[in-house]
Amino acid sequence: MRLLIYGGTFNPPHLGHADALLCAAAALAADRTLVVPAGIPPHKALAEGSPSAEERLRLCELAFAEADVTPMELQREGKSYTVDTLREISRENPRAELYFLVGTDMLLYMEQWHEFRDFFSLCTLAALPRADGDMTEIERYAAHLRKAYGARIEIIPKTPLPMDSTSLRAALPQRGGADKLCDAVYSEIIRRRLYGAKPDLAWLRGKTDACLKPTRIPHVRGCEETAVRLAVRWGEDPEAAAEAGILHDITKRLSDDEQLRMAQKYGIVLNDADIAAPKTLHALTGAWYSRERFGVPDNIFSAIEWHTTGRPGMTTLEKIVYLADFIEPTRDFPGVELVRTFAFEDLDRAMIEALQMSMDAVTRRGAVPHPRTAEALRWLKTQN
Repeated sequence: MRLLIYGGTFNPPHLGHADALLCAAAALAADRTLVVPAGIPPHKALAEGSPSAEERLRLCELAFAEADVTPMELQREGKSYTVDTLREISRENPRAELYFLVGTDMLLYMEQWHEFRDFFSLCTLAALPRADGDMTEIERYAAHLRKAYGARIEIIPKTPLPMDSTSLRAALPQRGGADKLCDAVYSEIIRRRLYGAKPDLAWLRGKTDACLKPTRIPHVRGCEETAVRLAVRWGEDPEAAAEAGILHDITKRLSDDEQLRMAQKYGIVLNDADIAAPKTLHALTGAWYSRERFGVPDNIFSAIEWHTTGRPGMTTLEKIVYLADFIEPTRDFPGVELVRTFAFEDLDRAMIEALQMSMDAVTRRGAVPHPRTAEALRWLKTQN
């Protein structure tokens, strides 16, 4: 049995890593592939802010879904030497022919590796160039290792996707990197906000659209665009406003019973008014769902949470999302133009008008306005 081993920090595991493994496995006709995330690598420290060992293991399991992923190095105390890993794998697989995948940079420094001579006796190196111009250098150095140490080396004549983890880690907090990661890995990074990541807004729109009725999407787009314009006008973060606008109706499609079940799932404490007006519950459930699935921070969470009823003490971002939902371009009802004008001239005055209009509309339907809306209106009037 040919067992191909791929070790590395995988911080994070990107499409280049997955492509490298696929290229090597195909070229070697490997029967099994084994991915070994490094624990404490001896040659370099993990980047500051790196995920925990458990989190990196989970990312690798998602990135290399067709391979086996082992935590053996992550569970090992102290520095993690590859030669010890190879010895352990050899003991566990006595009949396997071991291949160890290395890139250009790793191959050229093999003589500096811990107990590198034993390394050569344990496995065949599978050398994969990282760039198109690396082949000559790989062949030259492979010839040296063969002659000097009797190393067994297979050179893989294919260059994988050109990517590096350092630039990817830098891109994630800037809402980049989605195109460098498989969707499962990127989703997990966003869900846990690893590496300080913020979601790519186009990616987030796609995920949200899948949860909405098609007829709801124009409203959500309008809300996002209006929230961004209001954020720019009132000195708030336009990207946070966009994120809240995209997500604000993500659970709107659920039935009343489904809203109540989701509220129970998240432990949301509902009062009588909430239960009597389940159409407003999507704000509460949407905030919690957005946190669970996309890891939204507190400011975006609360902007989603209060976009239907408002509340006393609303933040500027909460007011922006409430008003964006109220005045976005597809809205057409008496008085909306007045609120649109106020929204860019006097935010609190726009809120007072919108809250009052909302309460009047509920009253005309023979229902009782939500107490939080009345409380929010009273609070705003005391502030102005």
